[in-house]
Amino acid sequence: MHKRRQKIVGSVLACIYCLLYTAFVLWMLSLAGVIDFEFKGGFGPSIVRHKTVPNYHLLESHRTSQKESAAVPAPGSGLEGAYWTDFRGPNRDGVYDEQPILTNWPARGPRLLWRQPIGGGYASFVVAEGRAFTIEQRRDEEFVTAYDVETGRELWAHGYPAFFKEWMGGDGPRATPTYSNGLLYSMGAQGDLCCLGAATGKLLWRKNVLADNSSSNLTYGMAAAPLIVDEKLIVLTGRETKGGSVVAYHRLTGTRVWSNLDDQQAYVTPLLTTLAGRRQILVVTSRRAVGLAPETGELLWEYPWRVQNNNMISMPVVIGTNRFFISAGYGAGCAVVEIAQTNGGFAAREVWRNRSMRNKFNASVYWQDHIYGLDEGVLACVDARTGQRLWRDGHYGYGQLLLSSGHLIVLGGEGDLALVRASPDGWHEVARTRALTGKTWNVPALSKGRLLVRNCAEMACYDLRPPRLPSTF
Repeated sequence: MHKRRQKIVGSVLACIYCLLYTAFVLWMLSLAGVIDFEFKGGFGPSIVRHKTVPNYHLLESHRTSQKESAAVPAPGSGLEGAYWTDFRGPNRDGVYDEQPILTNWPARGPRLLWRQPIGGGYASFVVAEGRAFTIEQRRDEEFVTAYDVETGRELWAHGYPAFFKEWMGGDGPRATPTYSNGLLYSMGAQGDLCCLGAATGKLLWRKNVLADNSSSNLTYGMAAAPLIVDEKLIVLTGRETKGGSVVAYHRLTGTRVWSNLDDQQAYVTPLLTTLAGRRQILVVTSRRAVGLAPETGELLWEYPWRVQNNNMISMPVVIGTNRFFISAGYGAGCAVVEIAQTNGGFAAREVWRNRSMRNKFNASVYWQDHIYGLDEGVLACVDARTGQRLWRDGHYGYGQLLLSSGHLIVLGGEGDLALVRASPDGWHEVARTRALTGKTWNVPALSKGRLLVRNCAEMACYDLRPPRLPSTF
């Protein structure tokens, strides 16, 4: 027994020595610039040759060259339409139905229209009037930017001093801007809310929502996109604040209209929907999902929902007329919740709950009674009626996905772009290509058949129009 104990102790000490030696070697290689460490969404950092970060020298050189090479298009000339105006699309549900997309991709993937460097951050694009809008980090400033969709040419950039830094989550702004009636609304990672003219980038009004509501920033920064409801601009603030967790400002002036809730917020973008016959704002905070009356901010119902370390990131998905799907990683799992009218108002009822889907940094999509999403980096399909997982296959990392023409457009966590048939019968990947290089957490955007993708270092546009459809620009 004594010899056995000595052998066990010796083995443990040998393992500790090997771990310490390995850690020392990795540390020395990191100091020498041979390797680096990058958090990609799994458990612990990954060893990489180079982190995915913006190359500011390349970016600045590219934009200077771009300005010198051609004339800037006149604002609005020959450009019409505003479809992909919000985060994850017009209904914030990740569904694209403006027109059919190309579903028989060539072996090398869809046609690349352009590719170029971009600043840092995790915001997506919104698209209107032939322009793609986003927010990005450029050195010590956040820039709200507009690009010509056809060429990628930068049309304007509005910058202000702000630099949010976080080792695990990364640097730069997170929240995608929102477009409405010729105006663009952006939320910076430190709470800077801006209203700009979409045609020129002229600043119309600005305020810091954290200072305005006596709140403080979240661990990983402000990440929820602003929401337009009628003449109101709905924003979420940061940590606990008395009656100022959800705020409605007048969209033209920035004047406060109403505010409500004391909750610490999460990283979830709110959405406008109708549940149980009542138009409402669906918000997920760090401790619950709630429905709020758009007119006054009144609490209509609540459903308890907590995630480890308040890491609720994934948007809920509305199902039919009175249900929604909610999911998170970090051991939380998923649930379908039903909202019903009662004598006193509304009530939330849990239909089912399990761990068949664990969305971490990404949201699922709903189609024909089924939920498709990335379950801890692996594509999965769940029956929305029962919660039964039907299949789980295809490793894409902590990327994002959209739904269009009966297919899933998956932008993987390493920049791979894949087309997968949306079918409960199993995983059927049609095609896969490399769209971007490096860690990619940003949600793709799709408008008039153009797929816009970006990460912290580069942006690109791919043509997903079927051959029979002419250009609509």
